[in-house]
Amino acid sequence: MTNNWDFAQPEWLWLLCIIPLGWAWMIWRRRLHFNRYRYSQVDGLPNSFSGHIRQWTGLLSWLALGAFIVALARPQSSKVIQQPAQNLGLDMMLALDISPSMLSRDLEPNRLEALKVVAQDFVNQRSMDRIGLVIYAGEAYSPVPLTTDHALLNSQIASLRYDLLEGGTAIGMGLSTAVNRLVDSQAKSKVIILLTDGENTTGLVDPTQAATLAENLGIKVYTIGLGTNGMAQMPVAKNPLTGKLIYELQQVRINEELLQLIATKTGGQYFRATDNKSLQEIYTLIDSMEKSEIEGYQFFQYTEHFFKWVWLGLIILGIELLLNFILLKTAF
Repeated sequence: MTNNWDFAQPEWLWLLCIIPLGWAWMIWRRRLHFNRYRYSQVDGLPNSFSGHIRQWTGLLSWLALGAFIVALARPQSSKVIQQPAQNLGLDMMLALDISPSMLSRDLEPNRLEALKVVAQDFVNQRSMDRIGLVIYAGEAYSPVPLTTDHALLNSQIASLRYDLLEGGTAIGMGLSTAVNRLVDSQAKSKVIILLTDGENTTGLVDPTQAATLAENLGIKVYTIGLGTNGMAQMPVAKNPLTGKLIYELQQVRINEELLQLIATKTGGQYFRATDNKSLQEIYTLIDSMEKSEIEGYQFFQYTEHFFKWVWLGLIILGIELLLNFILLKTAF
């Protein structure tokens, strides 16, 4: 937003040229009509303060006239306000796996915490998009529908825990729940980012059927497999005395064929994130691939300032009248 000063009717400013001409004429006229006397010396003559005042009070009228001329030119300031239009066509759902295996420590400090940081950064980059959230483990739940309230969305992402849902990995239910959130969307482009760190182990919906549903509705699905290649420290049990999780080295198993199938079927792409850096790079890449069409426009907000110059002119005239009536004892 920028501020600019201008005149709505600048042609009136040409009248300012009459002020120095009028002031010069007034001085010439006074010298022409008043008697002048020659003295050999002026030391004995009184030094009249009121005489000096009278000599310059005539200037006040011309200054007041100048203020009124500036007011006629209508000085105004304008604010150029850039206003983005509504998103022209992208709705997105984040479908995030929060099963207990997301506490594995092959990412720092673990998969779930690393995902939360990256997902919130991703949301912050999509300021004009409607984004919603689906979380799933052994069941699926959507705590945030499509919304532009990204502060609410990020607060929900920050509060995610592995124990919010029943254990297991129901990829099909997570995907179908995200699809259901986009069914009524009128956006030109509808996208799901589905992340999991395992295989489909439970759920009432087959993942391939959910992918077919997404395909039929024109929803593109990007899939992300999260986990290192090889072994990782995974939670296997909970200590009954301390309540802390017990970790053991386990083989990382991700059904990459299924994730590749879902992505290919819907026109998306499959990615594998093996550490914090690659996870961040994947979300950055998806952000660059799915750009929103945003149409901006601008408008001008004008503020008039002519009344300030009118008041200035009136104040100057008032000062002149006070000087003439009170100090000089004359109207002019």
